[in-house]
Amino acid sequence: MVRVKICGITSASDAQAAVDAGANLLGFNFYPKSPRHIEEDKAAEIRRKLPKRVEAVGIFVNRLPADVIALGSSLKLDAVQLHGDEPPETVAEIAPVVPVIKAFRVEAEFPLTTLEEYSPAFAFLFDAAHTDQYGGTGRPTDWDVARRASAKHRIILAGGLKVENVAAAVRIVRPYGIDVASGVESRAGKKDQGLMREFIREVRRAERK
Repeated sequence: MVRVKICGITSASDAQAAVDAGANLLGFNFYPKSPRHIEEDKAAEIRRKLPKRVEAVGIFVNRLPADVIALGSSLKLDAVQLHGDEPPETVAEIAPVVPVIKAFRVEAEFPLTTLEEYSPAFAFLFDAAHTDQYGGTGRPTDWDVARRASAKHRIILAGGLKVENVAAAVRIVRPYGIDVASGVESRAGKKDQGLMREFIREVRRAERK
C-alpha cells in the first residue's frame, strides 16, 4: 500500500479531517520560516489525540541533531523528516534513535549515488528542486529520477502533487509513499477536507490499477 502523508498540519481540525480522509501519516512542520509552521506545544496536543494507526512525522530544517532527538522523544514522533542541507553524519546520529526521512530537492541531474551516503535513513523524500525554499513550493519533482530511485529505495514522492496528477505519479513512480501539502489546501496552512478525500481516493484508485 502506498502510504499517504498529509504534511503541514497546523490545527486539530485539519488533523482530524486528514485522519477521516484516510491519511497514513501527518507531518508537523517545525521550521519557523514555513507558512505551515506549528508550535511544539500545539503539535503535542494534536499528537496525543491521533489514533495509533496514524503516524506523526516532525519536519526539521538544519536543526542540531540533539534538538531533533529531544523533540522527537518528547512528542513521541514516529519519524523525523530532515528537509534541509543536513550532511550524512546528522542522519547517522539521529537514525538509531528515531527513523529518519531524508528529503532532497531533485532535478533531472540528481545523482542517485547520493542516497548511498545517507544509508542509515529509513526513507528518502524527493521534493521539487527549488533552491530558495525548503518544500511546500507546489512545483513538481522529476518523476523519472524518482521512478529509478524507487526500484532500490523507499521513496516518498512530493512536489506539485494534486488530485489531477497523483494517480499518474503513483503509476509511473510506484513510490513507497506520497507526500502532499499545498495540493490539498484552500490556502497556505489550511487543509481542505474535500481535496484530501479526493486526493487519497485517487491514490487508492491508482494502486488498484
